[in-house]
Amino acid sequence: MILATNSSALMRLVLRAGGSALAVCSLAAPLAGQDKVDEAAIRFGMRESVMHISLSPSGNRIAYVSAGPQHSEIINVIDLTGNAEPRQIAANTEIVADLDWCEWANDQQLVCQASGMAKTPDGVLLPYDRLFSVDVETGANKELSKRQSYGARWVAQNGGDVLALDAGGEQGRILISSQAVPSSDVGRRADSRDEGLGVEVVDIATGKRSARERYDPLGRYYLADAVGNVRIKVRNRMESGRLTGEFDTLYRPAEGGSWKDLENLTLDGAAVPFFSPSAVDSARNVVIGFITKDGYDAIAEFPLDGTGAGKVLMTRSDVDVDALIRIGRQRRVVGASYATEKREIAYFDPTLAKLARGLGKALPDQPLINLVGASTDERKLLVIASSDTQPGMVYLYDKEARTLEPMLPVRRELVGRDMGQMRPITYPASDGTMIPAYLTLPPGSDGKGLPGIVMPHGGPSARDEWGFDWLVQYFVAKGYAVLQPNYRGSAGYGENWYGRNGFKAWDVAIGDVNDAGRWLVSQGIAKPEKLAIVGWSYGGYAALQSQVLDPNLFKAVAAIAPVTDLGYITQDAQDYTNSRLVKRFIGTGPHIEAGSPRRQAAKFASPVALFHGTLDLNVAVRHSQDMAKALKGAGKRVEYHEYKDLQHDLGDTKVRVEMLSDIGRFLDTALGSK
Repeated sequence: MILATNSSALMRLVLRAGGSALAVCSLAAPLAGQDKVDEAAIRFGMRESVMHISLSPSGNRIAYVSAGPQHSEIINVIDLTGNAEPRQIAANTEIVADLDWCEWANDQQLVCQASGMAKTPDGVLLPYDRLFSVDVETGANKELSKRQSYGARWVAQNGGDVLALDAGGEQGRILISSQAVPSSDVGRRADSRDEGLGVEVVDIATGKRSARERYDPLGRYYLADAVGNVRIKVRNRMESGRLTGEFDTLYRPAEGGSWKDLENLTLDGAAVPFFSPSAVDSARNVVIGFITKDGYDAIAEFPLDGTGAGKVLMTRSDVDVDALIRIGRQRRVVGASYATEKREIAYFDPTLAKLARGLGKALPDQPLINLVGASTDERKLLVIASSDTQPGMVYLYDKEARTLEPMLPVRRELVGRDMGQMRPITYPASDGTMIPAYLTLPPGSDGKGLPGIVMPHGGPSARDEWGFDWLVQYFVAKGYAVLQPNYRGSAGYGENWYGRNGFKAWDVAIGDVNDAGRWLVSQGIAKPEKLAIVGWSYGGYAALQSQVLDPNLFKAVAAIAPVTDLGYITQDAQDYTNSRLVKRFIGTGPHIEAGSPRRQAAKFASPVALFHGTLDLNVAVRHSQDMAKALKGAGKRVEYHEYKDLQHDLGDTKVRVEMLSDIGRFLDTALGSK
């Protein structure tokens, strides 16, 4: 059971203080001398100019994380009362760690999270995260996560989650969960009082911390209310040191006191078999979270008074309600979200609903409106408006002045560039089932006789939805029609559509993916000799496994970080506490052999290109390494690209640019475009 991570990688994470004006990141240096890199790859491979953004309590400052050259991230601050020019205050350049987000603790200091990947001496990958503060004037930073160690070698993986930015209503004092690891040697059971998940109040300025909740060795997560009172504790159920997938929920009454079981939950008199708590509304003394209703995910609330009788806040009969919409420093719940053909937000707050409708009408292209930041009084709001053809623009909305000011593009390199429109369609599977999908054509195209790409999504417990996609738009810029199928086995469409999942029922999922390619050809959109398939993660698995069902359908296969052997997934999980859940998800039986493209390499007819990072925890790099060996051993055409010290998302601008360019070249050659 893995509970800790090697500290050496973490200690290399150094935030370099800045202070100069932010320079526009250039790709000239990392791509110098690489004349084979195409212009579209440079534009679309560059990571976001705004990766995360936050508005200060006063509404006078904005902080945002932007991608720097290669693997770096930069913390920037804009003073809205000054000249409003961004200035760089700190940067992370460590390749095995990422700067994830920064939020304002007060108008002077940020609390940020970095996460990374380490490796034990025997090669087991261990993810970790850490909280730290940054002074926006000096760039000085201080680690906030509690330091616990096995001697000088091991430290806790979980650096803590921010439960409240204003603990006790005080700015500069944050409430965080805190992991403690046993002081005994690795592998020995320690006193339960010395380990687990607790809660602490941390003073941002001094680093001083005080305990709020004692450590619980089975602690999964905590929820606090708007004023920083810890009201919910969720505990894992374990057997023989392994997660069972079940958990227990406890609540603390409004008047305080000891923890009590949140049990006997009902809706309209019927028992609720599953509830996943996500937020606490202290004003109404309820907990809000997710249930399953009539086979779909829904939002419900239950009182924190022991009565158990709740009510449904939002449910649908066609898709899952999959997200809570929250706003402000107290992260109050104001609505919920779901995706049909396009993502929709239903606001519980009528004022915000009216505001969102007004903004949507005022901005071009009927964009998605996301409220991503607010001042303490919520008079100023940060809004990101995006669409299928617009990567996103950050706006500052002033309620009193009724002004909407554009601040920052989410992807600076793509401003003003024409994009392909993403159109929802359905196509018939071989058994007549209509499969929802999205078709994107090159701007100005008549949609006939094009080279085509089917791009299945990852997961498989996920789905594609309408919006900007940098991979799709790269291929569209290269002249391809791109079809993204939400095959059976996708999430978001309820339990029946999800079925037994895309691994156990791989033949159904991959059959739907292949039928997407046949539909492109039958409609005259794609030429049969110029049809390819590209995918990432499970999408890469689907791309490879499509050859097993029909080796002659797709003339080229590109797979990024793909699963290639279902047996590997179960084997690779043995070092982790979720191994039992992984084995349950993958299952056992003949589908392991038939559903593993590595074991079916002899059936391949088309050339394959593989791309993988060496620190991939989601899908171990040996999947691609051994797939390449299997294809070569079977006399098949394959090329393999490996990226040292990168994780599943290949979050490095230089690598993404090179990868896009290599895929573009591979497809051109395989399809005879050049």
